[in-house]
Amino acid sequence: MENFLTDNEDILFQLDHIDLDRIIQLKEENFTQAKQYAHAPTDVEDAKDSYRRILNIIGEIAGDFMAPNAPAVDEAGPTLANNQVTLHPATKKAMDMLAQADMMGFVIPRKFGGLNMPNTILTIAADILSRADGSFLNFGLQQDNAGTINKFASEEQKSAYLPKLCSGEWDSAMVLTEPDAGSDLQSVNLKATQGADGKWYLNGVKRFITNGCGTIGLVLARSEEKGKGARGLSFFLYKRDDKMIIRRLEHKLGIHGSPTCELQFNNAPAELVGERQRGLTKYTLWLMNNARLGVAAQGVGIAEAAYREADLYAAKRIQFGAPVRDLPPVFEMLTEMKVAVEAGRTLLYETARFVDLKEALEEYSEKHPEEKGEIIEQKKKYAKLAGFFTPMIKAYATEMANKVANDAIQIHGGTGYMKEFNAERHYRDARITNIYEGTTQLQIVAAIGPVTSGIAQMIMDEYDAAGCSHSPELLEKVREARKVFNEALEYAKEYKGHDQFLTYHSRRLVEMATDLVISYLFLRDGNHSERKQKVAAIFIAKMPSRIKANRDFIISENSTLLKNYQAVING
Repeated sequence: MENFLTDNEDILFQLDHIDLDRIIQLKEENFTQAKQYAHAPTDVEDAKDSYRRILNIIGEIAGDFMAPNAPAVDEAGPTLANNQVTLHPATKKAMDMLAQADMMGFVIPRKFGGLNMPNTILTIAADILSRADGSFLNFGLQQDNAGTINKFASEEQKSAYLPKLCSGEWDSAMVLTEPDAGSDLQSVNLKATQGADGKWYLNGVKRFITNGCGTIGLVLARSEEKGKGARGLSFFLYKRDDKMIIRRLEHKLGIHGSPTCELQFNNAPAELVGERQRGLTKYTLWLMNNARLGVAAQGVGIAEAAYREADLYAAKRIQFGAPVRDLPPVFEMLTEMKVAVEAGRTLLYETARFVDLKEALEEYSEKHPEEKGEIIEQKKKYAKLAGFFTPMIKAYATEMANKVANDAIQIHGGTGYMKEFNAERHYRDARITNIYEGTTQLQIVAAIGPVTSGIAQMIMDEYDAAGCSHSPELLEKVREARKVFNEALEYAKEYKGHDQFLTYHSRRLVEMATDLVISYLFLRDGNHSERKQKVAAIFIAKMPSRIKANRDFIISENSTLLKNYQAVING
């Protein structure tokens, strides 16, 4: 039996060294839950042992069942007939296996039948499952949707919906996108009207809805006749009935195992969640940020699978009398693929940790409004860090997954282009990750504010102050690269030659900041492992040249493209 937890030394390394102690204490309410629930941990080590046992079960399901069936799932996918979607039997079986193991309420409180897991452990689970089958989105969707209900719905709604989601009896969907409202969710036009009976009814079309056939949906809809933009939108819970028609399943490049639906609502009854007019600015934003973390984990998992396929093939493929893995052009590619995957993973888990601290501190402060001072300051700090790291990891991990999957095909050569090998499936599955839940370009828009406002520098200062006991020369390289980055950032902020100059260079600046953050995280990892010291050295060897090239372009470019792009693309 393959186990995708125990065969992954990098995940095991991260599990050994992630600082979860405070998160555990907050999540477990200082272990008072152990008095109420038989399986609640009694201390930090007990909680960590529970996390490993749960991830071990997920690793077994992923390695032993899902991965071997992934090619068949990709080949056949789901089907639609008589307004009902039938999932591939292997997809349904995987969901049933997770439900039978009580995994479907992964992050939900125990009082609703959940496991009360931190987002960090959920992120590791998503990494493992995505390596097995990049199209298996149901597990993550269930957590995102159930988590949103748990955070914002009424107690009555929580009691009605969460136990069914936790048991796996019901599945779910995020129902946001429309034909004319993709990234621009302020343009959503699906109507929500309140009838004379006080109930809400939905009318309109939604498109590109992952698992739109789910039993329940969280729906963004326009509830205010005169409300334009975000202020006219509210958030609704919809339970599937005959008032919603699945018009079609999309025919997609990849993630074939996941049904992507076009939905038509015909006076479908729904329940308002929370306050009117906060649908986009509060509830959808929280839901999408959670989903972006999940998509980043999907990217890392797919990249892990693609790298392993390439490495295995390169070791077996004999050319010119030797395995191609021994040829410098190939082993350089493989090494950089491996380092890129580990870079994505260390950044991913750090992001999840910040999200956990933010959420746990918010929940704690709500229960203890009398506590001020340090708790409030820490809550603000981790909210800022989560707001910076979430778009940063979504951008990095998904772009990285696309490159690693592309390189995996290149290492296979012509055979990688053939469906007999998994490499082409990973390439197709990776392609959606830097599009849905906000394109990379939108992640840059979200991340540039923290870069220009000093939040990126704040966390780099913390990493720098923690030091690096193993490689002072590498730390000095990172510090020198920071000076170059700061020079570019200040130039871009102060440049007066074009009002779009900073926006134009946002991606370069965010990528420079990402390079530096990953460098610090690798140095920190190196404090615990000689192998990680070598990984850090490889990553940091090329990092300064990327930062310098971006700095030189920003300072010397003189707005050439900004001045001439219209003549070029309109000419």
